[in-house]
Amino acid sequence: MVLIRIDNRLIHGQVIESWLPYTGAKTIVVANDELSGDIMQQQIMSLAIPGNIECHFVQLEELGSQLDTMKASEVLVLVSNCADARRAYDSGWSYDDLNIGNVHYSPGKKQISPSVALSPEEENCLRYLFRKGVSLDFRCVPNDPVQVRFPS
Repeated sequence: MVLIRIDNRLIHGQVIESWLPYTGAKTIVVANDELSGDIMQQQIMSLAIPGNIECHFVQLEELGSQLDTMKASEVLVLVSNCADARRAYDSGWSYDDLNIGNVHYSPGKKQISPSVALSPEEENCLRYLFRKGVSLDFRCVPNDPVQVRFPS
């Protein structure tokens, strides 16, 4: 796998214009239970994807088995929140690096970088993954410097 990214927007311009060229990924896997069953939203999101890039919309429990069938070095995995990243990890699909690209602000959240605001639950989720050895990379686009590192 090239990259797993938390971005509540899932597929959008930054992913297509910045992360795909940066990673060289040939396949996008969107792991999201709600979206995996919404054909209309899938079609709308797919409009932004270049024709030479494959895209799969899967439920979180299917993520590991789907990735087993793909060339791991060419896959960009998108999840919409930390809870989904943790569910994927806890289901047996482990990863070493996690990009936290965009988590919208809402009341009760703390802004920790220009594009990431975390609730206490989200902070605890990321600390859990960090303690498991996952490197946390807080960048909106590839040329941004890493914004935040959690203490162990």
